[in-house]
Amino acid sequence: MIRWLFLQEGSFQTSQLLWWRLRDHFAPSLKEGAKQKNNKTMFLFVAIALFCFSDAGQSESEVDSWYVAAVYEHHVILNPEPRVPLSRTAALQHMQKNLDVYEEQAALAAQQGAQILVFPEDGLQGINFSRSSISGYLETIPDPQQESWNPCTEPEKYNNTEVLQRLSCVARRNNLYLVANMADLQPCPLKTNHTSCPSDGNWQFNTNVVLSSTGQLVARYHKQNPYFEDAFDTPPQSEIIIFDTPFAGRFGLVICFDILFHMPTIALVEKGVRQLIFPTAWYPNQLPLLDAIQFQWAFSLGANVTLLAANIRNDRLITTGSGIYTPFSATYHHAMKGDPEEGKLLVARVPVLREEQGVATEEGEVGESKLSVAIESGYCHQDSSCAQTASAVSPFSTTFISSMMYDPFTFVLLNDKDGNLNVCDGTFCCNLQYQQLSQGNSKELYALGAFAGTHTKNGRYALQVCALVRCAGSDISSCGQEVEEAETKMDFLLEAKFETRYVYPSVLASHLVLEKPEHLEKTADGRVTIKHSNMTGGLVTACLYGRMYHLDKD
Repeated sequence: MIRWLFLQEGSFQTSQLLWWRLRDHFAPSLKEGAKQKNNKTMFLFVAIALFCFSDAGQSESEVDSWYVAAVYEHHVILNPEPRVPLSRTAALQHMQKNLDVYEEQAALAAQQGAQILVFPEDGLQGINFSRSSISGYLETIPDPQQESWNPCTEPEKYNNTEVLQRLSCVARRNNLYLVANMADLQPCPLKTNHTSCPSDGNWQFNTNVVLSSTGQLVARYHKQNPYFEDAFDTPPQSEIIIFDTPFAGRFGLVICFDILFHMPTIALVEKGVRQLIFPTAWYPNQLPLLDAIQFQWAFSLGANVTLLAANIRNDRLITTGSGIYTPFSATYHHAMKGDPEEGKLLVARVPVLREEQGVATEEGEVGESKLSVAIESGYCHQDSSCAQTASAVSPFSTTFISSMMYDPFTFVLLNDKDGNLNVCDGTFCCNLQYQQLSQGNSKELYALGAFAGTHTKNGRYALQVCALVRCAGSDISSCGQEVEEAETKMDFLLEAKFETRYVYPSVLASHLVLEKPEHLEKTADGRVTIKHSNMTGGLVTACLYGRMYHLDKD
């Protein structure tokens, strides 16, 4: 029975989710045992409870209650000629095909008890539109902060809102909150002083909408950080959009590329919001540091929040990877090469995390993270004495530069089966203590890399990154290239001192399996440590991805 439950959740699931299932399964026996004073039943249940909570990463004081969330990775039906304008009728016919799938999945999610369901970015119309060719897909979405409207029960209130009306009715019919992404048309205000107002007098926004379980339009968010989206404008003013639910409190809205920036994502976290909704069209997935599921859970762990992430599925665009993530659990899906190109519904029971008040900003005083745990003695914390002690760091390590994710990382090879290595990019240094557990005759090459600087390819943002990666080949020039499989398991401790409190940790095993670090520690002086052992598969990447939001303006 226990083995079956573990297999149902997967190796990435943690003790709380297992606890819920065990509790539900054993509840009848427990009640009967209590009536009959059946000590064996009671003993079994207590033993299981102790086992489940022995390594729980979240304290009871942080959990207020639970709810059921769902995300749908949608195999979007695309417009084969997105650059050719369609009439409103033709555009609606196209979107109704995707809405048919949405309606089916909403019913399935509701059958499993879902109270909130998230669909992906670009899931209704697809991608690669121009500003003019998307015109038939646009609807003017009223601001729910300014007026009350239920599109399902009041369809005559606004013209040309067929998509909103159907989404509203789907939410109402299935008694759940529904989050969808669509294209919004907003007129520039008369006598506007906004220099961003397009020449045609209208803004076009990539937009999230939230419909309540009664069909009410309760939230609208315009994407702040478009990613090469010719069809859409950047909003003239940044938006911080939060909506409230009766079952889980407050949620914040972000879209895709937003997750890499302070506004709105970190601004929401700094307001104490601990549940973020994340429709995305994450293309392409980029190993070894920014695969979709890899960064989704890394963000959840690093920011100490729940993330409901819905991606699109398209092999040509190399897009897949969705999940329901908390700081201690992950329910996710990542299609592999050869898998059928189809959608995937994920449903999970999720704890409501207690909201944090007065969270420190990047410029403010940083307190110790709630995820901080003690690290065993015998490991060298990365400081000046550690970096300069010859006995602690291998004297035979030679650094080299290789490109990873378009950034020039400074690398050092792992030449031995075990050891302690240090590598620096300027004054930013990474320390690794490791032991390789090779499988068979594997001669896989690994390297430890460091980068501190501004990423400038397909976006501009400041980073400090430590990464232990499997190289793609036997030559050092292959270090930093994409790799999906590995045979070498590794016990390791990876550590660095960052100049930011926002560091996102990830451990990615062979065939894109997520593993949670056994120990994660963040201290007030910026030191971040992850320790991990007993891997289920070979190591592809272990990473500490630090975002220097305060340097982006530079």
